[in-house]
Amino acid sequence: MLVREILRFCVLRDYELPGIVLILLFTAIEPALRQNVALGQAAPPAQAERSGAKFRLVIHGGAGTISRGQMSPELEKEYRDKLLEALKTGYEILRNDGSSLDAVERVITILEDSPLFNAGKGSVFTHEGTNELDASIMDGKTLKAGSVAAVKHIKNPISLARLVMEKSPHVMLVGEGAETFAKAHGVELVPQGYFYTQKRWDQLQKALKDEKDSSAGRKAQPADTSEGKHGTVGCVALDKGGNLAAGTSTGGTTNKRFGRVGDSPIIGAGTYANNLTCAVSATGTGEFFIRSVVAHDISALMEYAGMSLQNAADKVVMEKLPKMAGDGGVIAIDKDGNIAMPFNTTGMYRAYIDADGKPVVKIYKE
Repeated sequence: MLVREILRFCVLRDYELPGIVLILLFTAIEPALRQNVALGQAAPPAQAERSGAKFRLVIHGGAGTISRGQMSPELEKEYRDKLLEALKTGYEILRNDGSSLDAVERVITILEDSPLFNAGKGSVFTHEGTNELDASIMDGKTLKAGSVAAVKHIKNPISLARLVMEKSPHVMLVGEGAETFAKAHGVELVPQGYFYTQKRWDQLQKALKDEKDSSAGRKAQPADTSEGKHGTVGCVALDKGGNLAAGTSTGGTTNKRFGRVGDSPIIGAGTYANNLTCAVSATGTGEFFIRSVVAHDISALMEYAGMSLQNAADKVVMEKLPKMAGDGGVIAIDKDGNIAMPFNTTGMYRAYIDADGKPVVKIYKE
């Protein structure tokens, strides 16, 4: 601004500047000129809001060994109906000028409240027969994030994760400390019995039996599903202001021990959002997603290698992860509203609104 005013003053008064002064002035403004004339377009500030942006929403309910032959028509309908309910709720928030953060949180609370998914009410059991929940959320506009891990009495961990982001100077809180923080901010805790479901309890009993059989040299019987290993819920959204957000919530893995924590509450692994690139929520074998920093890797490939969202997501999920024997998938939205949902398992619960405003719910590899 100062350089421009100096030049304007000199032109109006017909002053001549020494050559060395002109060189210095040009050196000062040259970086800005490069940025603003690239491709003949004006470049907005990195985190500026974009009015009139296309709003989009994508959700997932976990990836794993999910096949038609292992699911009754009645159970499949339950999954589809719940995904559709969450999808429509989040979409209405965005359609009515709500924020991407509000949409992500609300969608995930609906899935957490359902016993169908491995998050919140439907969380799997640890080796000790308890439930330990993880969640994270990230704001693509500010790059602020919040997460909680190994909480045992929080009905909706995704809401506590947002509270950590907005009401504390920290990113992650764990265990008893996270629950103390929750109580200090008026969050009602629930007893462990709230999370009990017969399905998850039976999964633990089978896992314990398989573990015992394995130690005795006996071959374990195949499980009906690996949902207890991969189950997670997540949501990514782009609001009308052009702001991205991502969130992920899980009960972890069946029969987990020693306070194990996966990728879901790890920013950059299971959750990431950046208005410059994309928003990502992951589901799969958490250890591999942490080691590969999956969510951030997709964003980095877009920002530094110039890849499209689809190419970046495919590169990470379909090429990098399998080389490490990692399985799972992601949902993602970029800053222009494009979506990607690659997964390298046999199925992934997922849903989105298409370009015509029609809700789409998918489960199997199609």
